[in-house]
Amino acid sequence: MNRLKNIDKRWYILIVLVLGVIIALLPPIRSRLSTQYELIRARIVYFFNPPSEAVFEPGGESDPLTVETAVGTARAEFLLTLTPKATSTPKPGPTARPTITSTPVPEQAILPGVIYVDQHNRWNYCGPANLTMALNFWGWAGNRDDVARVVKPGSPDTKLDFIQRGLPDKNVMPYELVDFVNTQTIEYRALYRHGGDMDLLKRLIAAGYPVIVEKGYYERDYTGKIDWLGHYLFTTGYDDAKGGFIVQDAYLRPGKDLLSKYEEYQDGWRSFNYLFMVVYPAEREAEVLNILGPWADETWAANHALELAEKEIKTLEGNSLYFALFNKGTSHVALNQHSDAAPAYDEAFRQYNNWDISKGNRPFRMMWYQTGPYFAYYNTNRYQDVIDLATTTLTKTISKPHLEESLLWRGRAYYMTGNTTAAVADYRAALQIHADWYFAVQALQELGLQP
Repeated sequence: MNRLKNIDKRWYILIVLVLGVIIALLPPIRSRLSTQYELIRARIVYFFNPPSEAVFEPGGESDPLTVETAVGTARAEFLLTLTPKATSTPKPGPTARPTITSTPVPEQAILPGVIYVDQHNRWNYCGPANLTMALNFWGWAGNRDDVARVVKPGSPDTKLDFIQRGLPDKNVMPYELVDFVNTQTIEYRALYRHGGDMDLLKRLIAAGYPVIVEKGYYERDYTGKIDWLGHYLFTTGYDDAKGGFIVQDAYLRPGKDLLSKYEEYQDGWRSFNYLFMVVYPAEREAEVLNILGPWADETWAANHALELAEKEIKTLEGNSLYFALFNKGTSHVALNQHSDAAPAYDEAFRQYNNWDISKGNRPFRMMWYQTGPYFAYYNTNRYQDVIDLATTTLTKTISKPHLEESLLWRGRAYYMTGNTTAAVADYRAALQIHADWYFAVQALQELGLQP
């Protein structure tokens, strides 16, 4: 009898285990378990290797462009067209510049009809959630998953649902959000610029146009630690009497109709060179450009951002100075002035290495969101700096090397130093994070390879 009971008990345990496996394989459960596994794994990795302690030391020397030793003389013409030579940037002479006219705006403007969308129960959904709010405001019928399917398609592994496939993709760049609007919709348009200011945001909002800004702030992240995060923030109003903007924060709970004080808003906005994005109906483009005034011109906006950065470099100190120095480099990159951008980034990284950690951890996620240093170092032939910066970012600031932009730039630099095998591996790794990503596909095709 006891033997029969033991057999029955074993069968019972086996049935429970089988049922558990079946339940775990159900898509909703599997997705949730995958997320929890990633959270636990990240906490363990970060505990033993604190990412805020990782620093990058720029070498500061350009690699000689020696085609014969890099990839062979047969590739000489391709190499020389791919990599511009480092030259000093000519300083522009005096030119007529647009005048910023300050149009009086009301002391308060709060836009009605905002449909709040959060990023909860998804992975790295800040971009899709904010863009969905901006499009829904104008009557678009899609949702955050519709955006994500395009801007963060994730791994090409079709056995997983698209939410799981997109899990490794840590960030959606501003250009990807703008491209979604301009290529995936007919009736709407979008643009983004650097160098915005508070008065411009108020003018846009007062005229009926909400704005998405990209900003940084300290918040409890998915590992449970208080760290610096990059974030999109849908801004739908302002109130001078209360001293702040009305924002829709997709991350916070609750996140609808929050007041963000002007000083705090600007401090966070500085982290991203005062970047802003406007989504609007296509037939109202002329009105938007008129409100933007000189910001309608991308070159003017980048020059204005450069002026703001240089001004803040003179007035800021400590940790805030790092962001101003970084912004100087980013503005030069936007102007294709890579030889001026590279030393600005060098100085920013030196400031980063001297970070006052008593006031908060280093913003180790910076290169997850902004890739200007790669442009600057690559286009001044500083390939080893590209490799070192990308490797530091991929191996020391993140629990898994899941940053397609860093992989792409490291691959490009590997190729330019003659390591084609490593370059191809990085290009293919980037496509495992972001399926069919144009830049990685193009890089492989230029080598005569299929993605």
